[in-house]
Amino acid sequence: MGADSSAGGCGRRHGFGRAAALLSIALSAAIVALGGCGSSGHGAETDPEKGSDAAILNAALTHELTLRDAYTRGRPLLHGRWRPIVRRLRAEQQEYVDAITKAIRGLGGDAEAEAEELDLGEVKGQTALLALAVELEAAARDYYVDQAPDLYTPAPRTLDAWLAAGHGEHLGVLPPLGG
Repeated sequence: MGADSSAGGCGRRHGFGRAAALLSIALSAAIVALGGCGSSGHGAETDPEKGSDAAILNAALTHELTLRDAYTRGRPLLHGRWRPIVRRLRAEQQEYVDAITKAIRGLGGDAEAEAEELDLGEVKGQTALLALAVELEAAARDYYVDQAPDLYTPAPRTLDAWLAAGHGEHLGVLPPLGG
């Protein structure tokens, strides 16, 4: 009956779930906005602004695919409380991949990105995997912040903000580097 703060961070997990639900709502709003990306025949191939936005989103897709790959391939290194946390982060990465792919198609472009090749041979344990995740999450967040002024159309701008916030949340969940 009251807040259970003694159950191994259970309260934090519920807060994480609420934040994820809010992000899902924001994603839904961004996807609805994508329906208004323009009339047919004026997509990324013929509209330079949409073409530019599609190129930026393809680069973003590379970040998301790389992070998803790191979380997927690193799963065997995890134990304890980090397993469900990283499982949730990986699921959110898949949501990001799906949203970006849909946005690119909504602009009339083609999703052409591939994950960067990760050498996990040097990653020997959970701590090293989490440090890699922090570096990749920070790089993704910084990419979205840096690209925001270069996006022309409203739906990609909304998606960019949602993705930057999502990676900021992931960084809040992951352990700080060096800690």
